[in-house]
Formats: sequence, structure tokens, C-alpha cells
Amino acid sequence: MHYALDFADLRQYFMLFVRGAALTIALTAASTVIGVVIGALCAIAREAGSNGFRLFAGLYVEWIRNTPFIVQLFFIFFGLPSLGIHIGETSAALIAMSLNLGAYATEIVRAGMRAVPRGLSEAGLSLAMTRAQILRHVVLPQAFAKVFPALASQIVIVMLGSAVVSQISVPDLSYAANFVQSRTFRAFESYLIVTALYLLLAIALRRVLMRCAQRLFRGVAKVRGGAR
Repeated sequence: MHYALDFADLRQYFMLFVRGAALTIALTAASTVIGVVIGALCAIAREAGSNGFRLFAGLYVEWIRNTPFIVQLFFIFFGLPSLGIHIGETSAALIAMSLNLGAYATEIVRAGMRAVPRGLSEAGLSLAMTRAQILRHVVLPQAFAKVFPALASQIVIVMLGSAVVSQISVPDLSYAANFVQSRTFRAFESYLIVTALYLLLAIALRRVLMRCAQRLFRGVAKVRGGAR
């Protein structure tokens, strides 16, 4: 079977791919900030919160980690309107990505908190620090430094998983590929371009995250290696 590659018809859609990649990056950046905050708060709740907060955080984590991302996305975009809650496609994608990352980040950060030596907290208490101050200035920085490679990998996974948001008409990178191949009938070339772009984005995102980690945790702990 002979197949001749032809990218000529795809040139006119160059900016569509660019806009799709830009939206994918924007969604990833926003969901990373929101998701990590959610993860940190839920990790604190599961480790040091009241029984009510522990139960709520635990149910949230189990619900997200044991259901497919696309089902979570459809529930938010198609299910919530039945209750009178209408959310735009891009906002729904952001919420789904943030909640998904938040659940996994909870367990990652929680593992980091448990890995912090108890003696550091005891030292903080001997210096008359409050438990909130110890958590903020001692435990969390150490915890994030220890688990950042795993957290970075999870962020990359969420970025790659965002490809399904095109199913609710979010004009991301995968949406661009679907649109272009439907117009040009060059499916192989369209998805080849998008595959290469996702690969480049994943590699770039890992490097950016690890450089940020090296700067953020320079005075806390040395972050070695890259995200796996």
C-alpha cells in the first residue's frame, strides 16, 4: 500500500493549530494553579483536619480517582444543566481538569507531608511557632520539594488528557485536528502534526516545571532529575 504525505492543504489551517495549542497551554496553566491549591488544601484536611473535612476530602479523592476523566467532563457539561447549572464549554473543561488534578495532587502532597521528619515539626513547636505556621513554613515546603517530580508528571498527564475536551467543542489542539481532517480528508497528516505538538508540549512542560522547582525549592531541598 502506497501513501504519499501531503501537507499542502493543511497550511491554511496553521493558525487554527496555533490557537488550539495556545488554549491547551492556557487550560493546563490555569488548572495547574487551581488543582495544586485544591490538592494542598485537601491533603491538609486529610492529615490534620476534623473528621468532617477528612470525610469530604476522602470522598472527593475516591470519586475522581475511580471514574474516567471524560465521564467527569460530561457530568459537568451535560449533567449539571439538568439541575439548572449551565457552564460554558471552556469553563467546564477548566473545572474538570482542575478537579481531576486536585484529587491526584491530594494524595501526592499527602505522601510528601508524611515523608517530612516529625522532628522538624517538634523543632518548630520549640520555637513557639503555631501549628499553622509550622504547616506553612516547614511541612508544606518540604513536602512539595520531596514530591514535585511526581506532581509534575501528574500535571503533564492532565495536559495530555485534556485532548478529550474537544468532545464538548472546546477548540483545543485535538479539536483543531478533528476540524482540519474533516475539511481536508488528510487525517494522517492532521493527527501527525497534533501528535508532534503534544509531544513537544509535554517535553517543554516537564522542563519548565523542573526549572521552577529548582528555583522554588533551592533553599528547602534539592530537586533532582526530571518528572517521570
